[in-house]
Amino acid sequence: MSLMTAMPLPGFETPVPLPCAAGNWLAVASAEHVRLGRAQGFMQVCHGKLAPLRRLRAGDQVVYYSPSTRFGGGDRLQAFTGLGQVLPGEPYAFDMGGGFVPHRRDVAWRPEASEAGIQPLLQRLSFSAGRAHWGYALRFGLLAITAEDMELIAAAMLNASKAA
Repeated sequence: MSLMTAMPLPGFETPVPLPCAAGNWLAVASAEHVRLGRAQGFMQVCHGKLAPLRRLRAGDQVVYYSPSTRFGGGDRLQAFTGLGQVLPGEPYAFDMGGGFVPHRRDVAWRPEASEAGIQPLLQRLSFSAGRAHWGYALRFGLLAITAEDMELIAAAMLNASKAA
């Protein structure tokens, strides 16, 4: 099998050699949880389940969508809150205490990416365009998205940081 080179988002280091083209993933979590992961260099999905994290590969691009600020919160943030690239290594268990041992994956987060609302992008994203109930696609917590969708979201997050 020949190696292909993943095309990184603008500003990332040299691409990671992969056995196939890099994937693009949208993960779902509260902004509070995403901020913790960004600060500590990891991601977690689906309440710490291992199986979804095994789908990601080093070099894959990942963006987080946060429907709310806090887990179980009633607010409607509806924003993209984290943008990064999966680092080499396997998912690992992390003991958070109290018997909760979620699985995580290391990510190089883009510190210059700012939160960007999803509403202005809904009619341009392939998973939401023309769909009244676009959030239904996000219910499983991790969704493969197109490179075009990733580029659109990344541009919105990077432009939001320039405007701030």
